[in-house]
Amino acid sequence: MDSPAPGVTLRDISKRFGPQIEAVANLNLELPPGRFTALLGPTGCGKTTVLRMIGGLETPDRGTIEFTPPSPAVGYCFQEPRLLPWRDVQGNVSLPLELARVDRTQRSQAVDSAIKLVQLTDAANRLPGALSGGMRMRTALARTLVSRPQLLLLDEPFGALDEVTRLQLDEELAGLIRNRNVTALLVTHSITEAIFLADQVIVLSSRPAAVMKRFEIDFPVRDAKLRTTSEFASLTGQVYATLQAGMENRA
Repeated sequence: MDSPAPGVTLRDISKRFGPQIEAVANLNLELPPGRFTALLGPTGCGKTTVLRMIGGLETPDRGTIEFTPPSPAVGYCFQEPRLLPWRDVQGNVSLPLELARVDRTQRSQAVDSAIKLVQLTDAANRLPGALSGGMRMRTALARTLVSRPQLLLLDEPFGALDEVTRLQLDEELAGLIRNRNVTALLVTHSITEAIFLADQVIVLSSRPAAVMKRFEIDFPVRDAKLRTTSEFASLTGQVYATLQAGMENRA
């Protein structure tokens, strides 16, 4: 049985980089267990810094980050696939389990399952140089999911892809996440991507990041048709207006 998905609470978090850059100041944030949260905000507002602090890659100067239950297994997926060019798809996906010294038989089963999950079985023996951009990101996602993380951190994983591929991967990711017992946080600049994927969208102001508004997203089905509905368009307009107001207020 999978461990329970964690809840994450940020209390009065602050982070500076040198004397000039105040990235985050007294930020309070809740990531509900088992739900998908998206962070939206202007470029440089501190979104990625928040994600990196949650993942332990940066340390807050002040404040606390609490996990319930504590010490969840964390998986990262970044904008760049960061695949090892001399390893094929299987080898790249296998890497986290090799580092964790997982038994070879268990590792092989988990890798095959993860590759099948992202629809890359036919490409399992290809090197990264023989893959399209979308296939490389699928490989990176499989590598992230193979360890069955309880907390999934996504830093604009599809941001460098063409629009059609990005929409397709968003649809696949929506299905993957909702079939797993995981808490997810996405950092993105795309309003439509945030609304399509998330259960809650949190709009941050310009730096230092402050929560401007939280939008509850309650679409029961996440498929291509959702983007054509009036409800989706209306919510997109509301989020855009909030984001624009935050940029103007901090200008």
